[in-house]
Amino acid sequence: MLLTTDIGNTSITLGLFDDAALVEEFRLASDKDLSLEEYEVLLKSLFKDFKIDGCIIASVVEELTNKFKNAVDNVFKLDAMVLSSKINTGVKIALDNPEEAGADRIANVAGAYVLYDKPIIVVDFGTATTFDIVNSNGEFIGGLIAPGLNLQLKSLNKFTSKLPRIDVTLSNSAIGHNTADAILSGVIRGSAAMIDGLVEQCEKELGQRAVVVATGGYSGLIANYMKRPFDFINPTLTLEGLRHLYYLNLKCGV
Repeated sequence: MLLTTDIGNTSITLGLFDDAALVEEFRLASDKDLSLEEYEVLLKSLFKDFKIDGCIIASVVEELTNKFKNAVDNVFKLDAMVLSSKINTGVKIALDNPEEAGADRIANVAGAYVLYDKPIIVVDFGTATTFDIVNSNGEFIGGLIAPGLNLQLKSLNKFTSKLPRIDVTLSNSAIGHNTADAILSGVIRGSAAMIDGLVEQCEKELGQRAVVVATGGYSGLIANYMKRPFDFINPTLTLEGLRHLYYLNLKCGV
């Protein structure tokens, strides 16, 4: 079985594939303070009933990349593949500085490239809300990065003296009749309006309508407030992209 690992700033998402089928998914906190040995114990516990034959890791947390790879290698006796712009991505990375592309963003565009028609706009709701754009020629040409929902809520609480810390939930009305509802409207509905507007601007620059794919934990929530519905909501797009990249590079001998 193949273990796909997406190490983000908030959480580590683990997907276990049996051929093309995602059979298990686990989520851990991205804890930089955990030791190599503690990660090994977690992996042994989670996957004690499975035989792991390969692993690919996408990480945007440098402090965890090697630690987690070493834990995987030690527990499963293999050499985990680490995703970067230097491996075969199956998509031309047409950025000014390709090495700046985050591994999660590469996985997203690689997955979207094989699953959907082009051009594509992938909207990923993570710690940051990101757009990753593949043009009609199949090139990853760039995107945008904005604060994610939880980051906005934490920032409002941290950098103001009176605004409370609240959790992401449904916004019942655009006009908030109390402080909590006003914050939710600004963050949730404001993010939806931002996405609507930015999709429109990106399509103008592309010169044509794009397939808009949403992924990440809050994609379903935000969809409630969109003027234009997402064409697809795929919560496991990053993991599916990692699976595709693993086998693509296995064939290339990486």
